[in-house]
Amino acid sequence: MVGPLEPKSAPANPRPSGATRRSAIGLILGAPLLGACAGVSSFSNPFGSSQTEAGPSGPPQQPLAVGTGQVKVGLILPLSAAGNAGVAALSMKNAAEMALAEFQNPNIQLLIKDDAGSAQGASQGTQQALDEGAEIILGPLFASSVPAAAQLTRAKGVNVIAFSTDSSVAGRGVFLLSFLPESDVNRIVEYSAGIGKKSFAALLPENAYGNVVEATFKQAVPRRGGRIVAFEKYGSDRAGPARTVAQALGSADALFIADDGDSVVAVADALTAAGANLKNIQLLGTGLWDNPRVYASPALQGGLYAAPDPSGFRNFAGRYRTKFGAEPVRTATLAYDAVALVAALARTQGPQRFSPETLTNPSGFAGIDGLFRFRPDGTNERGLAVMRVATAGAVPVAGSPKSFGA
Repeated sequence: MVGPLEPKSAPANPRPSGATRRSAIGLILGAPLLGACAGVSSFSNPFGSSQTEAGPSGPPQQPLAVGTGQVKVGLILPLSAAGNAGVAALSMKNAAEMALAEFQNPNIQLLIKDDAGSAQGASQGTQQALDEGAEIILGPLFASSVPAAAQLTRAKGVNVIAFSTDSSVAGRGVFLLSFLPESDVNRIVEYSAGIGKKSFAALLPENAYGNVVEATFKQAVPRRGGRIVAFEKYGSDRAGPARTVAQALGSADALFIADDGDSVVAVADALTAAGANLKNIQLLGTGLWDNPRVYASPALQGGLYAAPDPSGFRNFAGRYRTKFGAEPVRTATLAYDAVALVAALARTQGPQRFSPETLTNPSGFAGIDGLFRFRPDGTNERGLAVMRVATAGAVPVAGSPKSFGA
């Protein structure tokens, strides 16, 4: 049984600070199982420049304690980092405070530390939070900062819920609450197999994101009874790989392209130039397809991709705008769900509230972006919807699951 952290339908005009626990986060069901950028609504490449270490744009922000609860929780974010990193960090900080306000009377105190986007800053912030009694650490955001935090937390037996999308930093005591490409790939392949697609072609970027997607795709297709009839990767020159895949599309009934919005459009154009008729094959993608450029592309109409059900983010964004007068970044929901989760665990789970056994409950938790659960290896699995590309935007064709399978 899964308990929601986020209501299925938030009120149109929620009370920013006086909402009841029921209306703000839903009911927690059962024990010990519990509930726990470029565009506002679109995903950016999780392995792109936004995930690289960013230099500080100003003096580090002073540590901040929010809430008066007895259970202390560290929150490590690059608040003074340059560019998009600092913008994202501020939005995530706001979302974390919003979760604390909407979870009425939580026994939580957030210890917010600025790591300035560096591993050294993450180490300093984590040490400060541990010295102040933090029982769990939320963050850091960047993959390069996570090991620095984990080195300190493991020595104290404290777990980390980090926001990095790099699965290689997950492991003992480090759990990732992020949008991992592995979930996207598994969901879209599963759905495609369910509608009768058996022969897959793929065209992927030659980069870190493409490498992760490739590994998952090559496992997921045969697991679902399919076969890969063509597979190519591209760098700056897409024409050659596109020609090779175009020539093989006669033996495929699905074509998987995993890249961000601009690149997906360019790949589709390269395929069309190579003679491929993309109307005759089912196009497949990942959550990076959630992009206006994709929706506007005639070649990509009818393509399917896996992503969180957008209704959860829309409800969240409306409440965020009411409270802060600004748009949240897409990853702000991660900070909200992390705080709502630890608040729920602190309320219901007693001394084992943040233990690995509690965090890896196989039933998982329901957050703003749907179901999620932590795997024992520190990665996560998400229950994703399947969306269809249309000129007016994405149209759901399959909802997110209501529970996880075994």
